[in-house]
Amino acid sequence: MKNKTILITGSSRGIGAAVARLAHEKGAKVIVHGKTMTKELEDFAKSINAVICCFDVTNKEQVSKAINEVLTQVPRIDILVNSAGVVKVEPFIEASDENWLENYQTNFLGTVHVIQSVLPSMLANGYGSIVNVSSIRGERTMASNRGMAYSASKAAVINLTAGLAKEYAPAVRVNSVAPGFTLTDMSKTWNDTVRNQVKTALLGRGAEPEEIAEAILFLASDKASFITGQTLDVDGGYEISGK
Repeated sequence: MKNKTILITGSSRGIGAAVARLAHEKGAKVIVHGKTMTKELEDFAKSINAVICCFDVTNKEQVSKAINEVLTQVPRIDILVNSAGVVKVEPFIEASDENWLENYQTNFLGTVHVIQSVLPSMLANGYGSIVNVSSIRGERTMASNRGMAYSASKAAVINLTAGLAKEYAPAVRVNSVAPGFTLTDMSKTWNDTVRNQVKTALLGRGAEPEEIAEAILFLASDKASFITGQTLDVDGGYEISGK
């Protein structure tokens, strides 16, 4: 990570914040992101000497303007990690169009908007690494019957990852990480059914955000220089547990 500049969307908390902290520890210049400026985000940025970038990922114009402003503060963006996302669950028959669109606009189109804004500078520099945060729910065999809109949006991210890798190789590598159950703030809302699901993973627990961050930064780094177009499941063996 030394001498690299990394932008992490959705980095005010959870997996994104863990990626930002770890990237800083590994010597990167970090750009943190939140939808709006908050005291929490300011304090976090100061703690890791990071640049702050605020925008709503669903607003393409806002994203483009903010990224262009950031590029006046840093010479380039070498690495992009798309971690911003939402989980909005409604039963399929009852699910409103708004529910489908909210999942899709944030999880998929939000990722598209940020990549569209960052990619031109990567191509101009002849180097870039993009890691999208998908989910094991985006994998065909792991699609959730309880959160179909979320699963479908994350499946789209996996497909997008492969398409971008084909289009922009060899200058820019594009990969994704599909986390399993992870102990972020959202895990505090899990009910007993979900907690029991978590325990069925081969490793018998959920992931710490830092464990997901390690996988993300591996794919982002030059240590993964011969890896592109791939999705790495980081789920503690949940998918293959057979339970």
